[in-house]
Amino acid sequence: MQQAAMLEYLARFFTVSGCTLLPVPDDSAVVLKVKLTKEMDKLLMNRPFYWHYIEQIGGTPETATLVFRTDDRSEEGELIYFGSPRLHQIFDAAKKLAPYIRLYQDLPPQSSSALEPWLGINTKISYTCDLKKDRICSIGLQLINGTLIDGFQDILDKLPLLAKLPDYCYTLSPLIKIESGIKRIETFIESTLKNEPTGWADSAGKRWARDQELLDSFYEQEDSKPETYFQEKEAIREQYQPRILVQFINAGLFYLHSSTFLPGPIKDR
Repeated sequence: MQQAAMLEYLARFFTVSGCTLLPVPDDSAVVLKVKLTKEMDKLLMNRPFYWHYIEQIGGTPETATLVFRTDDRSEEGELIYFGSPRLHQIFDAAKKLAPYIRLYQDLPPQSSSALEPWLGINTKISYTCDLKKDRICSIGLQLINGTLIDGFQDILDKLPLLAKLPDYCYTLSPLIKIESGIKRIETFIESTLKNEPTGWADSAGKRWARDQELLDSFYEQEDSKPETYFQEKEAIREQYQPRILVQFINAGLFYLHSSTFLPGPIKDR
């Protein structure tokens, strides 16, 4: 599920950025192939000397093509996964290019024309100790009645969205301010994390205690511990101490029709 969400995010990111998604064989381990625009090539490929030369001579540039794969048994393309350097780079690029967006649901003819405001925020949550695990958290908040939805991006992915208000539609005014909405979402994420299982942290604590006991055994004959003991003790703490980091990816204001959230699956239109 996480892998599928990541690939959908990448496809959407490159499409919105004006890049071209290229076809790949159905049975290929390659899951995404994309031809970059000039702007995205400059942002992602780290080849300033090439671009300086091309612009100096007025030449026609050849932008890079990126090929991503999720199968680590294949050698074709670049392995992409949560926590990979390339994915971190793309998250950073998304924040620079468009950290905030405003989109409107495209409604079929004859439907009610009122659109309700939703604040959507995507974050990356990292569970860090001597091991690391990342996941994407997407929360939506209805800015009139305060309804909160976890997995908001999954809903948006199924909806036709436009950059401008559709004809014959109008938007309802929010009763909850953006600043207050952000705080509500932050509180919701914090509460959710506090109620999650802590087995991963407990296991890290046991490994921490094991290594600390081993360190103490090396210095048990020392009446006064040398500076190296305290340095190694601090290094063990840095390695094993459980931490949860929440990193902002992007946010948006979305005007959606109330029927979107009626019971039952959301149907593609």
